[in-house]
Amino acid sequence: MSRRANLLSPWLRLVERPTLSRLANAPVERLRRRFALQAKLYFRPPRGTRITETTLAGLRALEIGPESRTRLLYLHGGAYGIGSPETHCGLVGRMTARTGLRAVVPDYPLAPEHPFPAAPEAVFQLYREISKDGPVILMGDSAGGGLALALLGMICAAGLMQPVASLVLSPWTDLTLSGESIETNGPRDVVLPRNQIAVARDGYLGPADPTDPRASPLFADFSGAGPVHVWVGSTEILRDDSRRIVERLVSQGVDAYLTEEHDLPHVWPLFPGWLLPEAEETLDQMAEVVAALA
Repeated sequence: MSRRANLLSPWLRLVERPTLSRLANAPVERLRRRFALQAKLYFRPPRGTRITETTLAGLRALEIGPESRTRLLYLHGGAYGIGSPETHCGLVGRMTARTGLRAVVPDYPLAPEHPFPAAPEAVFQLYREISKDGPVILMGDSAGGGLALALLGMICAAGLMQPVASLVLSPWTDLTLSGESIETNGPRDVVLPRNQIAVARDGYLGPADPTDPRASPLFADFSGAGPVHVWVGSTEILRDDSRRIVERLVSQGVDAYLTEEHDLPHVWPLFPGWLLPEAEETLDQMAEVVAALA
């Protein structure tokens, strides 16, 4: 692990995780404003990145990067309640700079205003629309990574054209919260407070069944799916969500690959290289996967 990673992790543990824990019961707008401010300060896109606002399948979206026939469909994280295309345009912009592909980042419906299944239904309609124009690569992080995999299951069930590949970071794949790492990594995860994950889940799901594969892709049927690549940190509370989804995919005949990095924080590629060199290394890995397939 780099020297800067060794400096960043204690700061996240001492400042970020306790703050998230305290703010969990605050008005959701306060959490959204805080995340948006952090993104403006730390998660900026590369200078000169082309960003345009558009509407696709009834959703506001940002299109990031140059024109291309193959497009990245990126679903942002934020526990289904916070985050936006703007908070993730830095990460996505760094990815489009590496791949030369245009990304679509939708402003999908968030809870509590739009609880489950609004998000998966909205991104499913978006995928139907943009996949008519050319190949799509699915991407996402955290809840957005889980949403990307839920979308992949919906695509399989509907018999639609498969994505070229799906690449996800630290995905939340099991809303039953049965992964052992939620407890075993609870003291070690420097970002996510384990005592708030059920609060986030309940705010999104309400009375819905957490085993619904649109909510928990761990229970989806992925027969016929294209390749899936997953990255996760070894000390994340969601580590087992990644391990188990890859096991399930492989058991269903899908080419699925897990990269587990030692002691890196939740969705570490959000951070720019000046804060965390490993973020750029992982984006390089992801771009290599895209280059081999697109």
